[in-house]
Amino acid sequence: MEIDCWQATDTAMNTPSEVLPDSLSPIRRRFVMHWGEMGSRWGVNRTVAQIHALLFLSGRPMDAEEIAEILFVARSNVSNSIRELQNLNLVRTVHLIGSRREHFETSRDVWELMRTVVRERKAREFDPTVGVLKEFMADPQFAAEDKEVRKRIEDTHGLMQAMSGWGEEMLRLEPATLMKVMKLGNRIQKLLRENGK
Repeated sequence: MEIDCWQATDTAMNTPSEVLPDSLSPIRRRFVMHWGEMGSRWGVNRTVAQIHALLFLSGRPMDAEEIAEILFVARSNVSNSIRELQNLNLVRTVHLIGSRREHFETSRDVWELMRTVVRERKAREFDPTVGVLKEFMADPQFAAEDKEVRKRIEDTHGLMQAMSGWGEEMLRLEPATLMKVMKLGNRIQKLLRENGK
């Protein structure tokens, strides 16, 4: 069970008046909780997003027991969430000398994380749609469709392919270069808006 509060009541010891100490600072706790909320809006389980945020902020490997204690969630929930993060290539297992437990960590580089998220979402959501549109156009029955319908499918496919190619090129850039491209893009947009008036 997940408790979305800054502190939790210790019900396991039947002492509801006692409060578990919060090992996260208020800023860190708010970041983790907000990341969980954003995750649920992006279609990611809240606990999955919270665990990723915790590992990102901590900057060190953590075991499942520690994660469960800090986030006040069930150990089984942590295990399932870790598996999902591993499937998304956002978390890796590490082994620490002197510990029998598995520990988990994520990249501390926000650019690397962004690239991973974009690539995973593209592979799972974007690329299949491009593939289906391509199948439609290759289908012999496609020619029998109304001209306007064919055009809309072809236009959608063309746009998605162009966006896919552009996205891949952007992901290949070094972070410093990507920042320059984004700043340049902002200046170009501003110039176009001013000339459009």
